[in-house]
Amino acid sequence: MRAFVATVQSGSMSAAAAALGQSPALVGQHIAALEEHLGARLLNRTTRSQSLTGFGAGYFEQCRDILDRVALSEEAAELQQTRIQGRLRVTVPSTFGTEALMPALVDYRAIAPDVELDIVLTDRVVDLVDEGFDVAFRIGALQDSRMIARPLMPYRMVVCAAPAYLARMGTPRHPSDLERHEAIVFTPSARSPWRLTRGKEDVRVMPKKIISVNSGQAVRVAARAGLGVVMQPEILLRHDIEADCLVRLFPRWQLGERPLSLLYYRDRRTTPRLSSFISFAIETFSSPSALRPRKA
Repeated sequence: MRAFVATVQSGSMSAAAAALGQSPALVGQHIAALEEHLGARLLNRTTRSQSLTGFGAGYFEQCRDILDRVALSEEAAELQQTRIQGRLRVTVPSTFGTEALMPALVDYRAIAPDVELDIVLTDRVVDLVDEGFDVAFRIGALQDSRMIARPLMPYRMVVCAAPAYLARMGTPRHPSDLERHEAIVFTPSARSPWRLTRGKEDVRVMPKKIISVNSGQAVRVAARAGLGVVMQPEILLRHDIEADCLVRLFPRWQLGERPLSLLYYRDRRTTPRLSSFISFAIETFSSPSALRPRKA
């Protein structure tokens, strides 16, 4: 049933296999065995697509309900235990996950060594309920009322450029000067103007030339190489600024903080493993120093 539900939710057996930690062949065998047991076909399969049969659509909803009940029963059993254990699925934005969460997990390991962590780094907005996650870090505005949201420290942005770029193109003295400069931007925000404020001044500007990249780490590498000016999370660029690989521009201007939140199910019992992770995240990422990468 888990293989069948995961295949429907993810859209393919290969995606389901990745989510379940199994091979696509094994997922296919599970579904074939289920269809043989039921005496009915669940999926219409071609080389390029798959779709639910009429029977499969109804059976899918029943399977989801059954699996949810199994999960609730397991969680209820876990609540009777004093030891924190079990599997916890966490989704987190790529940059924040790489630069902040992963280094901090050594502290969580110390308090919950028996929890099996499944960390998924993605900049896609994940549906926790449909995709089977226990908790998510989310940057930006929140809309899903099914979730409980715990606010963490805001996600701060900075404008930077490499010394080599500034030597070649000149240093902008005012945000409006950015209109004459080249920029490297993270693809999802490629068409959004840069907004900087200082007191009553409110400047919105689009750099002259833009290279868009779908990776925050790639934007950082391009900035270090001198390709242009960047507006990126402070957590991603802090080490480069401290090492003088990048120069921070307009330090007295505000760049519009983005909220950072921790999300988890509203209608599920909070298991010991989830409670421990929520406490760890709030304690770790609720102070100004929380979003500073740790040095080895």
